[in-house]
Amino acid sequence: MKKYALAVILCVASVCAVAQERDPLPMPTVSLDSLVKHVMELSSETYAGRLAGTKGCNEAENYVIKALQGYGVKPQDKDWLQRFEVECNEVENAKLNVYMPGSKDKRVFTLGNEFACAGMTGRGYVDAQMVFCGYGIASPVFDEYENVDVKGKIVIVLTGLPQGVALPQDVIEHGSTLRDKARVAENKGAIGMLAVNVSESCLSNEVQCRTYCGVLPHLATFPLLQLTLDGAREIMADEAMALDSARSVIEKHKKVASYTLLKKAEIDVNARYTPQAMTSNVIGILEGSDPKLRKEYIVVGASIDGVGMQGETCIFPGADINASGVAALLETARVLSQREYRPKRSIVFVVFSGSEQQYLGSQIFVSNFSPMRRIEAFVNVQNIGSGDSIVVMGDNKYPTLWNLAYVHDTTASRRNIRLDGGKMNPRGDGLAFDAVGIPTLVFTTYNGLQHNHVPSDIWENVDVRIMGEAARLVAEVVAELGEGLYQGRSPRSRAYRF
Repeated sequence: MKKYALAVILCVASVCAVAQERDPLPMPTVSLDSLVKHVMELSSETYAGRLAGTKGCNEAENYVIKALQGYGVKPQDKDWLQRFEVECNEVENAKLNVYMPGSKDKRVFTLGNEFACAGMTGRGYVDAQMVFCGYGIASPVFDEYENVDVKGKIVIVLTGLPQGVALPQDVIEHGSTLRDKARVAENKGAIGMLAVNVSESCLSNEVQCRTYCGVLPHLATFPLLQLTLDGAREIMADEAMALDSARSVIEKHKKVASYTLLKKAEIDVNARYTPQAMTSNVIGILEGSDPKLRKEYIVVGASIDGVGMQGETCIFPGADINASGVAALLETARVLSQREYRPKRSIVFVVFSGSEQQYLGSQIFVSNFSPMRRIEAFVNVQNIGSGDSIVVMGDNKYPTLWNLAYVHDTTASRRNIRLDGGKMNPRGDGLAFDAVGIPTLVFTTYNGLQHNHVPSDIWENVDVRIMGEAARLVAEVVAELGEGLYQGRSPRSRAYRF
């Protein structure tokens, strides 16, 4: 019995010693006011939605630099900016009117409320009859253009691919983006497109915009608009087939439901396209205090770019996506810089641009960061401004690292890390790091994205509570990683297997 009691005492002492080594000093409190300040600033009209390659995004990058400088973070490699090129399309104005032939009355749709331009829309003016073409598929096994004439007309298509319809692999891989659909329509002779957003991530009365529309080439003179689901229902309500009926024919009966509408549409888009606009990642470093461990790196990343602004009134503020993640990164930098002792390892803070274009910024960073083999872990934080709990992705491939976050959650604040559908791999900007074998965690939320790339993604709609809890967890995990006990490529990290 005495031997058992002694073993318990030694075990508890050992755990306490490890805990002291992992967290030698109390963490400064994460400031909700500071988080909100950053989100309010970055989602303001000053930065015009932070579209990569525009003045607004560049000025947002400068804001981040000033904030990091104020926290004692230094530029990595003598320059804060890692510059690279992106395609950039600035929509200066757009209009959409629908009318019956011979009628002077036009239904005027409002930019930002009832429609928006696709991120890579072409410019130009078109006035023509409309044709509904389902999901815009032209395949021998399912051809939605076969029995309709779209030459010189404007096609209406649904976003994505139809559920339950057996499609060949080439259509699945190269038929779902808006550029894919637009190329098919243009090849058939169409002169413009209205894409109806049927994504579950967007309300039926909201417009959603994404910068990435598919692979090049750019269709410079092919106007490409996105219409709300409610707007499309209104247009097709008194035509040969209502929108919901047409979708039912396609998805439930696996039949083509294309037809020519009586109505015409007038579209006018003025867009300035730049194929090689300059944007930048912001890279800063908080050098470690230990002479040996300072040559090891923990990278903390978040994305700054959004989907921009269209015309003078349609702005996509991007408060949750992606200002909330940047705010958490900046607050982590403040917290670590104000500790009595700095982390033993060096902490690299990277604010990525180009995330809305297939996470280009994180790929650029991974391809050019010279001491890549000395990165022990990558911590990514994204979209933490809405949802009902915190999700930490990475447990499937990096359970040891994930357990470190789990321990902080369950033994301290119980912030309810919740796994969606079991084991999860890193996503988003974490993909580039995961691809080269760097242990990666991605902090996000569960049941979030209520304002995914829509004008209502304003700071007032951010859930400050969940954002604060996620930011505190990120700061604690990064602080512990900075102390050197966890090593992503070392057996010593087994200390975190609980």
